[in-house]
Amino acid sequence: MFDWLRLLLPRSCPGCGGQLGAERGLCAACRPGLRARVESHSPLVARPLPHLVTLGRYQGTVRRAVRALKYGGAREVALPLGQALAAGVPAQWGVVGVVPVPLHRTRQRQRGYNQAELLARTIAAELGVPCLPLLERTRATAQQAKLHASERTSNLAGAFAVRGELPAGTLLLVDDVMTTASTLSACREALTAAGVQELKYAAVAR
Repeated sequence: MFDWLRLLLPRSCPGCGGQLGAERGLCAACRPGLRARVESHSPLVARPLPHLVTLGRYQGTVRRAVRALKYGGAREVALPLGQALAAGVPAQWGVVGVVPVPLHRTRQRQRGYNQAELLARTIAAELGVPCLPLLERTRATAQQAKLHASERTSNLAGAFAVRGELPAGTLLLVDDVMTTASTLSACREALTAAGVQELKYAAVAR
């Protein structure tokens, strides 16, 4: 469908259900509520250290927006979510590239896109750095959301590999939701084994 025609049709905002109007992704009322925060505590670090940017808990507008992006085919939601995350990335981190958590090719074919990659591309564009698809999911895994916390780490063991040349400097690893941090941890293991020295993280919600 032509973009101009789609703008003429009534559309609901994935965040609140109100009229989306001419906005892309989320309405003008929902966007101001997307406030990034830098977090120092998570399973990703052993001691408090600023390392993770999120838009808060997996609830309310953020939860509805993520679900629309991930399961509802609402690709445009990645734009406001990614912009809000990028605004929270501290300049002193010195990020030189943004790396999305990959989907297995089978699941990406089914969904038609990788929501983490859409977020990463927006964040990279806002930061003025490249989006680097360095990670590959080497085997299909069970959906993390359907597993107990104790099963998530073993489900992802050895599931990621690094492809391509690594840049020198800090990389920002991006996913849509962080629950137990098993996915980000498994990606970190692959990246650090390949030689990445410094990683920071971004997730829409946790």
